Amino acid sequence: MGISCRNISYRYPNTNGFIFRDLSFEMPAPGFNAFFGPSGVGKTSFAKILSGNIQGYTGRVEMKGIERLAYSYNLERLPGWSTVGRHLDRIVPANRHALMHELIPVFGLEACLDQRFSQLSLGQKNRVNLIRYLLQDFQLLILDESLANVDEMTRERIILKIKEHFPETYFIYISHNVVEVSRFCREILVFRGLDKQPSSVVVTGQDLAAGKALDKAAFEKTVLEIMNAV
Repeated sequence: MGISCRNISYRYPNTNGFIFRDLSFEMPAPGFNAFFGPSGVGKTSFAKILSGNIQGYTGRVEMKGIERLAYSYNLERLPGWSTVGRHLDRIVPANRHALMHELIPVFGLEACLDQRFSQLSLGQKNRVNLIRYLLQDFQLLILDESLANVDEMTRERIILKIKEHFPETYFIYISHNVVEVSRFCREILVFRGLDKQPSSVVVTGQDLAAGKALDKAAFEKTVLEIMNAV
């Protein structure tokens, strides 16, 4: 199993300018990886190429042994008329209900179950939405700003739980938070923009897991490497 992308180039239809050119990336093993970079450099476009939502690119994408892919994004549309608990009970497979009840307190959503989606904050909506995806059957999950508007401590708790419970699953985490991706991700694809060569680099993160101590010197080196790349 694994993901291999070679020399991927893409530009929006009916435009001349490329968003990115000759971009390559490897995910040979399951784990929590990241796309990082400023707005407008192609992180979401590249993720949508991987998910099959964008065509018309050049280069080669190979998904070896990965057939079930899910894509979660910030501010996804939710049924405003439904309560959170009723919605989750309806869409979550019966064999995943035990995991659902395990994740709800980790995500800090116990008090939201009887509320309608229209009553939730943006961060609460994003957390419920992410739970919906985690309880489906997937081999790769792309999290496109899926934890936006969620406080730092809750994001950390959620990421550590995901890594603990899904060690054999592929994740791509799209984020603007350099500290977060440096701390929790294994491989970080840094998008630099077309004005720099190479236009992307891969930085190795600390891949922190629950119960593991953070090597502060190595962590600071990773942060510096990413910031220098951008």
